[in-house]
Amino acid sequence: MKRVAIVILNWNGRKMLAEYLPSVLDYSRADADIYVADNASTDDSVDFLQQHYASEVKLIRLEKNWGFAEGYNRALAEIDAEYLVLLNSDVEVTHHWLTPLIEFMDSHEEVAACQPKLLSLTDKDFFEYAGASGGFIDRYGYPFCRGRIFDTLEEDNGQYDYRQEIFWATGACLFIRAKDYADVGGLDARFFAHNEEIDLCWRLRLRGRKIYCIPESVVYHLGGGSLPKGNPMKTFLNFRNNLTMLYKNLPESELRHVMRWRWFLDYLAAWKMLLLDRNVGEFKAVYRARRAFKAWRKDFSADREQIQQRRAEGTAMGMYAHSILWQYYVKGNHHFSKLVEK
Repeated sequence: MKRVAIVILNWNGRKMLAEYLPSVLDYSRADADIYVADNASTDDSVDFLQQHYASEVKLIRLEKNWGFAEGYNRALAEIDAEYLVLLNSDVEVTHHWLTPLIEFMDSHEEVAACQPKLLSLTDKDFFEYAGASGGFIDRYGYPFCRGRIFDTLEEDNGQYDYRQEIFWATGACLFIRAKDYADVGGLDARFFAHNEEIDLCWRLRLRGRKIYCIPESVVYHLGGGSLPKGNPMKTFLNFRNNLTMLYKNLPESELRHVMRWRWFLDYLAAWKMLLLDRNVGEFKAVYRARRAFKAWRKDFSADREQIQQRRAEGTAMGMYAHSILWQYYVKGNHHFSKLVEK
């Protein structure tokens, strides 16, 4: 049994496994046990693994498609390891990618989780959307990264090749202490998918734990493997879950103010989707997301109370103090390095 367990969650991803699992095996098996947790796939994923990788990959078969969050919760509950790596099936890893992550975590007990630098698999000179070189959110809950703000992806010229404390680490390649994952209850299964890793990292930070990006470790991510950009279901989950995350984690002093602004900004986004993008499906998805959040908000009252009660004394919010919308669309600051400092 190795100290590190790499867990790839799969649902009907046989083609992804065939393409990218070999790099994980080649560059990771000396340091980690490798698991594939299958979310009741209906393709030949399981047969493929059993035929080609039975001796190299440990297979966890889940009885139905639990989604990203609960799928990982159930799979990780079956694994005994000090460190867990949640790795997307469309990630290509590189030589010795695990070494700097393990060494950093071993020497920084105050850090709960970290991520490597994510570059695009389709254009390896550019950062990848899902995590780039570490994630942040602004005061209204909008996520962005070092190397990616909204749809602008920066070319990687080494400008972020320094270790940085971040607000959230990407779920595409999340390296986390098993104890910390368990202490905060893992990913929120109710989210199903989208924003769940940001919520997890926020809860860890409120316990006084830290999150880092370690750019000496590099992986390449294809992205868009679950729901493509512009898909109404993706829009629905992103808006609903982001509002829920804010409700759970914001302090009382900020909650009412932020939610008022989000009401305005969400409907502004919806009408932009309809009038400028001519995407009726996304327009309706934002309205559905707002209604869904309102309907289930009461289900998170106990979570909110517990999170606020267990907030570590003197914990800094760590959010970007300005509006990323204003910086990007009004001020024209499309690169992380150009943002107004806190």
